Amino acid sequence: MKLKAIDLALFITLIICIGATVAFEKTCEGVREDILRLHVIANSDSQSDQALKLKVRDSLLKSSKNLFTHCEDIISAEKAVGTSLLSLKQTAQRAVYAGGYSYKVRVALGKSYFPTRVYDNITLPAGYYNALKIIIGEGKGQNWWCVMFPSLCLPTACKKEDKLSEVLTEKEMRLVLSKPKYEVRFWLVEKYYDIRNRFTDSE
Repeated sequence: MKLKAIDLALFITLIICIGATVAFEKTCEGVREDILRLHVIANSDSQSDQALKLKVRDSLLKSSKNLFTHCEDIISAEKAVGTSLLSLKQTAQRAVYAGGYSYKVRVALGKSYFPTRVYDNITLPAGYYNALKIIIGEGKGQNWWCVMFPSLCLPTACKKEDKLSEVLTEKEMRLVLSKPKYEVRFWLVEKYYDIRNRFTDSE
């Protein structure tokens, strides 16, 4: 009888944990849907290619600093980026040529997978995000990323939390600002996507 009671307690605990994780993932999805990320991938991990990646990044950030001036949500932000893809590609390509390289630049706007990342005091959960991806040459080097919309890539007078609160709900803000509290759940979500991606890649 005592063993059955322990089994029942464990089962109930498991159900509660699963329920909490499902609810957590739903909030994570809300975060993913409301922001746009910038993802710059270097040609290789050589010191020179990594330095070039940062030059491309700086050129992109400078040219796009006013891109979201009239954007209030992710839909208008994606539209602004979509209509500027050619210009953004040309900016990145010019930076590559100016650096003395002949690498071709590829640009894409769509869903990209990101592991859990900490950005100052903000934690973004693992998963698929809307992202502007800039691939330099073979794109086999380490990458650089930031939140492009709302504009967190450039230093501003506003706190990053204030910028995010303009597009995220109160519940979503609690999530991204509470890493110690949700650390295990962030880990579970990332492991779920790691396993999912392995099966997807093997198909």
